[in-house]
Amino acid sequence: MQRLLEAGAKVTVISPTLNDALRRLTASAKVLHRGRLFRAADAEGVVLVINTLRGNPDFSKSLYELAKQERFLLCSTDQPETSTVMMPALVSRGHLRLAISTSGVAPALASLLRQEFEQVFDDEFASFLEWLATVRDETKATEPDAEQRRALLRDPVNGFRLTAKVEYPKAWLDEREKT
Repeated sequence: MQRLLEAGAKVTVISPTLNDALRRLTASAKVLHRGRLFRAADAEGVVLVINTLRGNPDFSKSLYELAKQERFLLCSTDQPETSTVMMPALVSRGHLRLAISTSGVAPALASLLRQEFEQVFDDEFASFLEWLATVRDETKATEPDAEQRRALLRDPVNGFRLTAKVEYPKAWLDEREKT
């Protein structure tokens, strides 16, 4: 929700009930609340619908059909089969935007990966990106030849390496040993 608001989206929540966080957002007039169930007319003129109702597969399927018919984006939480778009976990550090998606099959893993990458791409990385932006601006201003400019801009990242090691949970390692 916060990413949508930060992007300037006009957000309407359609639900008979609200959690505490949504109550605060509606009280501050950042989010509009309609205290009822969703109706097909609610999708008129919208760009994106996020379906958080997990326990009603018939509703999710009918909403998916409506999304295809009315041509709006639909993200059904934990239901990739009834979604037209996924909401990736997003790492945002300085100029870096790194989207992580498991195509809806493991949102908890996407969230965990986001947390891990937020530690990897720290404030020093943000400063490194700022420096690269400065180098790029200076190079664009002083080097008219596009090919030479590309070569000059590759040099500052020579030597950059990202190393990683995946450590799997015991439950997965035990499962793999069975096969």
